[in-house]
Amino acid sequence: MTINREYISRRMACIMKKILLLGLISMVTACTNSMQNIDRQSVVDRHKITVTGNNPKSPAQVGNGEFAFGMDITGLQTFTAHNIMAHWAWHSFPLPDSIKIEDFKGQTKNTHGRDIMYWIGNNEQRELSDYLAGNPHAFNLGHVGFIIKKQDGSRAQLPDLKNTVQETNLWTGEVISYFEIDHVPVKVITVCHSNRDAIGVKVEAPLAAKGQIAVEFAFPYPTPDGSQQFLGTYDKPEAHTSQLSYSAGKKNANIRRALDDARYTVSINWENKATFAETEPHHFVLQPDENVLAFTCEFLKEDNIAKKQSFKDCQKSSVKGWKDFWLSGAAIDLSGSTDARWKELERRIVLSQYLMKINEAGSYPPQEAGLVNNGWYGRFHFEMIWWHTVHYALWNRWELMDRCMHVFPDFLPTSVERARQQGYAGARWAKCTGNIDREWPHPIDALLIWQQPHPIYYAELDYRLHPSPATLEKWKDIVFASADFMADYAFFDSVTNRYILGPPMYVVSETTPPDITVNPTFELAYWRFGLRVAQTWRERLSLPRDRKWDAVLSRLAPLPVEDSVYVTYEGIPDMWSKWAYEHPALIGVFGMLPGDGIDTTTFVRTLNRVFEKWNFNWTWGWDFPMLAMAAARTGQPEKAIDMLLYPTKAFDFDEHGLASGGPFPYFPSNGALLTAVAMMTGGWDGAQDSAPGFPKNGKWKVKHEGFNKMP
Repeated sequence: MTINREYISRRMACIMKKILLLGLISMVTACTNSMQNIDRQSVVDRHKITVTGNNPKSPAQVGNGEFAFGMDITGLQTFTAHNIMAHWAWHSFPLPDSIKIEDFKGQTKNTHGRDIMYWIGNNEQRELSDYLAGNPHAFNLGHVGFIIKKQDGSRAQLPDLKNTVQETNLWTGEVISYFEIDHVPVKVITVCHSNRDAIGVKVEAPLAAKGQIAVEFAFPYPTPDGSQQFLGTYDKPEAHTSQLSYSAGKKNANIRRALDDARYTVSINWENKATFAETEPHHFVLQPDENVLAFTCEFLKEDNIAKKQSFKDCQKSSVKGWKDFWLSGAAIDLSGSTDARWKELERRIVLSQYLMKINEAGSYPPQEAGLVNNGWYGRFHFEMIWWHTVHYALWNRWELMDRCMHVFPDFLPTSVERARQQGYAGARWAKCTGNIDREWPHPIDALLIWQQPHPIYYAELDYRLHPSPATLEKWKDIVFASADFMADYAFFDSVTNRYILGPPMYVVSETTPPDITVNPTFELAYWRFGLRVAQTWRERLSLPRDRKWDAVLSRLAPLPVEDSVYVTYEGIPDMWSKWAYEHPALIGVFGMLPGDGIDTTTFVRTLNRVFEKWNFNWTWGWDFPMLAMAAARTGQPEKAIDMLLYPTKAFDFDEHGLASGGPFPYFPSNGALLTAVAMMTGGWDGAQDSAPGFPKNGKWKVKHEGFNKMP
């Protein structure tokens, strides 16, 4: 018999492939955490938002990252004064004739033998200090709401609405609102264009043709109070202008707005028979003559007029834009888990992605309340950019983070000048500012330093995703200027023969006395990380290592230890009885950060001490995800889950996913949750397992795809 060796060889190879495939399938099936294709729409759809009542503090929103529209239970802003905001919308009140910005004196503090002027308000210049705190500020673009009349002709109030239901379709970005007035149904669909600052609205209402439903467009003047939920006042009609351009029968109206130095245009288009009229200064009414009214309302920077668009244009753009978003980047599915908490954690993850895409993916870094309202006058905090944006890089959506990173090259000259005026090399980044790089004059703003290494971290994230000469060129000046300041800021103490940080300075928690705070744990570790990575960037660019940076790295004070655990800063009195509250940033050094300068055994003792002693009733927002990250990195995944779902009002997520913290809403909570989940799922440098931050107790099955490792 002739043996066909080639045939036998092929058959054996085929059999071996089947054996290997079966073995691989067995291994994958046995894993509790696996990288698999995920039915992303099913994940998103099971967390559709449905509400039946009106929550004045918590609006449903549509938006595109640059622009957002908040609405009440009617699908517009009928009974609750929500805001329409954009990252480009900035305003400043006219500067009083009696003061000049260049005359600001600030306050002088002795800093290691040198008198340095810091931007801190002073009583001699109270008016100027207050002006600098409040300007520039974000402002509300307008108000769009229904005018609803009952059968007797009186204006309906919220209790007159019956059978109210509102559903937010997260997969498409559509908000569908339903209510009845005098037993007659009204249906409203509200959407936002994915790349134009425009809403589209379709109203189906038999009452409309009877004149009982109309749409009002109103425009307030900005208010100086930065803490208001609704922004603006209608009590100063003379302070601004709303110039109407409208011809009957054209189904289009343009309103040119002027508020001091701010200019924008509102373009309104409708598709059904209707009339448009100005009813009083800054108030306009669109009155439909049919049972259906479809319209769009677009907000444009400066004095622009855009190409007309229909409701269907907005709706199609919304559906496509949100589908593209949900299918981009990373995804996680927890539905195979048996731990009873999986659905709440997944709800927080899905809703946080939706909200961050709407509020925090625009041309400027967001402020803590995003585009919902105006905490801190709408100004963004440089130290909080980390919690607002880093999750995008880890979820493989770098382009959404990159949109606002231009503030670093844009603000580099002013940051260099800030450092120069204080006698330092490099660039000193501000804490709190707006669309121009002018500091808020405040002690904490002037003395906080943990934002200084941030741009080096962002640059490193960018390079890990895009390791190219173009990325090096993009960031090198920012990385080097940041490191130059950090090295120069570190003061060489000849008595102890080491470089120290502070005083004066505020630590992350902003609680300790700045004039005696020295060598804080978090800042020392972050300084090490920043200078180490900056040296790596020099090597990537074939440049010699910087001697000053190396000198500081080699002799920087060690992280302070007392009673075998790390403490907030060196020499802090009564650490665990008086200072164990607010942000426990000392545990951020090995979780949020990769642990430069730490001893892991000491750190684990410190983390456990924090779990035992910290006042979690006075801890909030991003603190809990930061604790989860530390727990994950130290091999305590059960504790990490506990932190992400810690039962406290200070880290709660309401029906729309809006998170609490100090103010409300507090988007660093949402961003930090997404960052922690990304780290726990995608891992970190040195982590080997799939989803290493999730428990391996058989109760968590984590399907995931597309995550990037954290440094």
